[in-house]
Amino acid sequence: MGNGTNLGRVRGLGSAKHGGKHWIDQRLTAVGNLLLTSWLVLSLLLLPNFEYETVAAWLAQPSVAVPMILMLTSIFWHVRLGLQVLIEDYVHDDGNKFAALTLLNFYVIGAAAFGIFMVAKHAFAGVPA
Repeated sequence: MGNGTNLGRVRGLGSAKHGGKHWIDQRLTAVGNLLLTSWLVLSLLLLPNFEYETVAAWLAQPSVAVPMILMLTSIFWHVRLGLQVLIEDYVHDDGNKFAALTLLNFYVIGAAAFGIFMVAKHAFAGVPA
């Protein structure tokens, strides 16, 4: 007897056990991004003007800095999840795939850390003189 059809060989083996979590994580970060960016746009529209002092004073509030940090974390996590799938699907050489995923992780962590640092800097510095 042969090996049978492709479907027959994989029937009953189940999933690889990691794709479902990745899919759920991507959907959850998408919902978080939608809510947090909506909050950001509405909050900015409620400001009287967009001068540096006004925006810096607004960002120095804890009720603004915390959601801003959450938004940065959610956005960069979502970017990482999406680009990871893209790299895994379209980069076939294992060495290039490893390099691309490593660069992606460095970029996402570095950019998120920089954004969080800038928000924290404004939040802890308070209102500029």
